[in-house]
Amino acid sequence: MAAVDLVYETLREQIISGVLPPGAKLGEEELAASLGVSRTPVREALRRIASEGLIETAPNRGSWVRTWSDDELRSLFSARALLEGYAARLAAPRITKDEVRHLSALCDAMEAAQHRDLASVTALNDEFHTAIREASGDPVVPGLLAGLIQVPVVARTFRSYNPERMAHTMTQHRELVAALASGSTAWAEAAMSTHVLSAGNWLLNRYAESRLPADATGAPSRSAVESPISPTTASNGVEQSPGE
Repeated sequence: MAAVDLVYETLREQIISGVLPPGAKLGEEELAASLGVSRTPVREALRRIASEGLIETAPNRGSWVRTWSDDELRSLFSARALLEGYAARLAAPRITKDEVRHLSALCDAMEAAQHRDLASVTALNDEFHTAIREASGDPVVPGLLAGLIQVPVVARTFRSYNPERMAHTMTQHRELVAALASGSTAWAEAAMSTHVLSAGNWLLNRYAESRLPADATGAPSRSAVESPISPTTASNGVEQSPGE
């Protein structure tokens, strides 16, 4: 493997996994020394990673791992809920039995890995959502979502989950499969929108808690974000229940 490819793969994995957290400085000299290469492949690797939106650069300031503001995260998850909900609605009447079986198998794999391998859960989750988008048959939505689904944000969301929240996410995946298998367009759309929005609200709550002063017990004094993502403002208004 060429030096630039090795540096690219290493840094990208460290960003996605959280080893390099949001805001971490990426000095070319320090990275070159730690990876045992010259600065040239580091510089080229950083350019490639920047083109994917994973890092930010500025003249005379260098590079750092990208951060997302609360407003950016709300917009990101709101747009995802709309588009992924629409994709699920399109997929429901046309998904095949083989595709449903594949989604069920992905659910099995995620549930088996949830307590021991978050990297695998993140990858399987991406495959799960990609399969639904592809089942929609829409030629535009998958491309639009490719720019919205930020892998580091998804990975960070999974890392923030406690066992109860992780179990809830697995249950939502199963409901999505059931909705798609039933052919109900409204149920599939509602299940997907709710799934995406609840993940966004969970992550925003965790960010809010990390910024709040602790009370006497050591817990954050307030646990809810001031402006959660709401289905009434971020989704298409379908009822959050099964059926047409």
